Amino acid sequence: MEAKACIDSLAVKNSHVLPPDTNSHGTLFGGKLMAYIDDVAAIAAVRHCRQPVVTASTDSVDFLAPVFEGDTICLEAFVTWSHNTSMEVFIKAITENLLTGDRKVCTTAFLSMVAVDENNQPVSVPPVYPESEEEVWLHNSAQRRHEHRKERRKESKELAEKFGTGLPWKRE
Repeated sequence: MEAKACIDSLAVKNSHVLPPDTNSHGTLFGGKLMAYIDDVAAIAAVRHCRQPVVTASTDSVDFLAPVFEGDTICLEAFVTWSHNTSMEVFIKAITENLLTGDRKVCTTAFLSMVAVDENNQPVSVPPVYPESEEEVWLHNSAQRRHEHRKERRKESKELAEKFGTGLPWKRE
């Protein structure tokens, strides 16, 4: 498979923050922002591999600044690294007060997406190469994040096995 540049997968999503999108503090629901993140990450991943994708994991989503009703939010996502069937996607969200022009990075996140075939089985994805200084920085640190994800997934499986589907306070 021919390698592709990070920028080739760039996806941008803009949205106006309206009253139904906000909580009692007048700020964007975190879950709404997470849905935007998953959506734009999937678009970037499909652009990279030209296959359907599923979300395999979400690293920490860091909420750095509030997004107020009336603001816009712009999410930018691109594939930073790939490994066999998976892709790491970096997402940056910027909030903008349209009246003042004040802009802030409000969120950053990494998601892992897996390419799948028509039977939902993982399929190979093309390698990715960085070009800009920022892309190189993200690409060079991706292997470390990948290893951390593998360890976290192992721990999650152990938790699922230990606690199962029963209620934690009910002994069977």
